[in-house]
Amino acid sequence: MHSPSTVGATGTGPAPLVEPGAPLAPERIARFSRQLMLPGFGELAQRRLAAARVLVVGAGGLGSALVPYLAGAGVGTIGIVDDDTVELSNLHRQVSHGVGDLGRLKVDSLAETVTAIDPDCRVVRHPVRLTAANIGGILAGYDVLVDGSDNFPTRYLTNDAAVLAGVPLVWGAILRFHGQAGLSWHEHGPTYRDLFPVPPAPDEVLSCELGGVLPSVCATIGSLMATEVVKLVTGVGELLLGRVVTIDALSGRSREIAYEAIADAPEITTLIDYEGFCGLEAPGEAGTVGDAALAASAPVRVSSAELLRRIRSGEPLRLVDVREPREAELRSIRGSELFPLGEVTAGGGPELGDAPIVVYCERDLRSRRAARLLLERGHSDVVYLAGGIEEFAAVAADLVRR
Repeated sequence: MHSPSTVGATGTGPAPLVEPGAPLAPERIARFSRQLMLPGFGELAQRRLAAARVLVVGAGGLGSALVPYLAGAGVGTIGIVDDDTVELSNLHRQVSHGVGDLGRLKVDSLAETVTAIDPDCRVVRHPVRLTAANIGGILAGYDVLVDGSDNFPTRYLTNDAAVLAGVPLVWGAILRFHGQAGLSWHEHGPTYRDLFPVPPAPDEVLSCELGGVLPSVCATIGSLMATEVVKLVTGVGELLLGRVVTIDALSGRSREIAYEAIADAPEITTLIDYEGFCGLEAPGEAGTVGDAALAASAPVRVSSAELLRRIRSGEPLRLVDVREPREAELRSIRGSELFPLGEVTAGGGPELGDAPIVVYCERDLRSRRAARLLLERGHSDVVYLAGGIEEFAAVAADLVRR
């Protein structure tokens, strides 16, 4: 990566994305005075930002980190797409929302944060789930697309929509202590699909709910994404074209991975079924099979943090350990019942009852199979513990008997 001293302030990539708007009023010059004095920036760059229209997908960890910086930098119009509401578990990392916002739409809470920073910034709220059917209409009229989502179907959807619309896509991803940020722009370089041609298998994907995330990683990656938007709009600096930046917060190290466009990659001509492409059941298709068959084919998982919450709150539940007796002797979750997977496979296991069942093993390979078998036998409320006792012991050591 070039140091600031070796990269020209006027940039080394494509021309500025946005034409400058009207001259700045005196109060706007005063507001952005510390930014206007940056080498190679000046009033012209600030006027470009004022005329820019940026669409941000996601108002969660990344969105709540990067959107305030876009507003602070002077972006004139910010669109926000998110259909979710604020929950208590969001607040440790989604710092643009507060306790008073619990239950509110995230787009409303984040829009108010922007207004508090700069009342002149126009916020367009899109309180919907982004799909292949609606993204074209939502994206129309925006100059830049920013993806701060937390799932692979949306990442491939935004990539393809950006290619078809001819706009650059700034993307980021976070999990645990790590993060990535990059730029996808088909007109000038490789895209997200060139870096990740094939999505990972669903069983290999951890969400923030199941894997956890360090809040400051959201801030680090979100600020990198916001900076990339500013560079795109103004033409200042060197764009992340063909490069992805990765951050390891535990070691304090970052590195850069270079990649190129795949020469024989299929041309993107239309949007597809992205849930199916990523190996997931598309929303709204559950009616094509019986409810029991659907549940049996895909048992639900529960995170260690959620199980801990349910145990602490006194919710009635049955903990079912499907490991071997010798494993259970070494450690087990207090209050659990032992039914080895072989016994469950042979038709044994817990009897039908009213209490929800949480199945666990050392990791979660055996528990997924056991949960599926129990659902097939008529148990109506069965989940498996993602990461097994291995992850639960890291979260709630006092509840693990050794």
